[in-house]
Amino acid sequence: MSYTAFYRKFRPINFEQVRGQDTVVTTLRNQLITGRVGHAYLFCGTRGTGKTSIAKIFARALNCENPQNGSPCNECPTCQAILKGSSINVSEIDAASNNGVDSIREIREEVKYSPAQGKYRVYIIDEVHMLSTGAYNALLKTLEEPPSYVIFILATTEVHKIPITVLSRCQRYDFKRIPTDTILDQLTKLTQSEKIDATPAALRYIARVADGGLRDALSILEQCVSFHYGQTLTYEQVLEIIGATDIEVFEKLVDTLVHQDVEGCLQLVDQVCCLGRDLSQFVLDFVWYLRNLLMLQTNCVTDEELGVAKDQLPTMKQQAISMTMEALVFYIRHFSSLQNSMRYAADKRVILEVELLRILYPQMIQQDPQNLQMRVEALEKKLARGYVAADHTIADPGTTKDEQAPASPDNAIEGTTSKETNPNAIEAVLVPQEAQASWEEYKSHFPEIVNRCSDMIRSFLGKYGFPSYHENQFGIDINEELAYKALNDKDRINDINRAASEVLGRPMNLVIRCVPQKKTNQDASHIEGMNWGDHFNKPNQV
Repeated sequence: MSYTAFYRKFRPINFEQVRGQDTVVTTLRNQLITGRVGHAYLFCGTRGTGKTSIAKIFARALNCENPQNGSPCNECPTCQAILKGSSINVSEIDAASNNGVDSIREIREEVKYSPAQGKYRVYIIDEVHMLSTGAYNALLKTLEEPPSYVIFILATTEVHKIPITVLSRCQRYDFKRIPTDTILDQLTKLTQSEKIDATPAALRYIARVADGGLRDALSILEQCVSFHYGQTLTYEQVLEIIGATDIEVFEKLVDTLVHQDVEGCLQLVDQVCCLGRDLSQFVLDFVWYLRNLLMLQTNCVTDEELGVAKDQLPTMKQQAISMTMEALVFYIRHFSSLQNSMRYAADKRVILEVELLRILYPQMIQQDPQNLQMRVEALEKKLARGYVAADHTIADPGTTKDEQAPASPDNAIEGTTSKETNPNAIEAVLVPQEAQASWEEYKSHFPEIVNRCSDMIRSFLGKYGFPSYHENQFGIDINEELAYKALNDKDRINDINRAASEVLGRPMNLVIRCVPQKKTNQDASHIEGMNWGDHFNKPNQV
């Protein structure tokens, strides 16, 4: 016996087996039970939602000798003939290949003859929007006043292309996208009946990628099972087959955007391209990942509804908490717009990289009112705290929730915050009275000094460095040994001194020290009430 594809093998044969189209099924069954059957129906909706399947069930139910509550019995000779495709009473026509006037004229000639077996002659015209103008005109009169034993069922995925004259002669039924949970339930039942081993995460991802089309989900599952025949189908294997990207890449991409890591961001894009992933699918999945972060932030979904592995949830929740809602909406809006730009782009990678640079450098899109407002608000918050930052460091989309806290006089940079005010603060740096003015200037300009350094230096200083005064000389204390070893290089120290000299307007020779972790009270980012995390890259959460 020849092999049958999943979407054909598991096609519903009665109304009870149809999933996700309850409104359409209920209406059609009630019409069959009460005998109030129309003469023309229009089934419209996205692909794979059951239009043709329901049309065939409806055609059998119309002619069934022993209908069961509006459904065909599928056992009588009439139903068996229709199922086998040997009945002359039910004709299925593909309008894409039979779109001329001659095809419609043949139908007009055939409808003159009553059915040889059963009650009705049923014409199912699939993809009816492909008919030519002449064919539509030839069909109109027959469609409006067909013989009592003739019923037309038109199916289309593009209802906007059908003339209004045809629409007005039909009962229109809009087929909805099938919910992800419904598709997942069907996939689970299929794998059990076919004795296929598949993880819940793999099936849920297939159900989501199908985008409301059960037929698409079955086709993707069949493809994955064929490639990994005899193995347990995992989430990673599904990603490999359909060219999607693992969620860890999205976690890293969010971190690079928030921390304005241009080099890291472009390296991620290069990795995705080297793996052969489809960039359009990559952007689509990233938008969905950002949407999940937004839902986590607003507590609108449960952990199970996100469809991600349990070990990935903590990182997602941490990212959702650390970002503002405005930032997430900003990213979603830009990457959603990017999807349309990439659809017809000759080189999708270039389009993606340019958009990432536009996001990382907000000054490139400052004509955007929302972006400009976010930049101004962030700048005002920084100035309220006493910070002086270079223009290119204002990256509002990456603003964290910590920056939303209003600055108070107790937390101002010129204040001397005690441990009671900030329990995480380290002991105050002892500076001689004659050097107090220079110390305050150095301390207040320290963020700008860091931001003028190279990306690598800025990353380490932002995470582990803080200004210090030791043995009558200004310096930087590092609370992590590996970071100290990375920075304790002649060229890197010269780069730091250059940045300090440019900012302070006088030659600087800073001393780099490694300070034990315990001496900094486990948090070097809190110095006299100053939250350095608002300005520098935080440790990677992935």
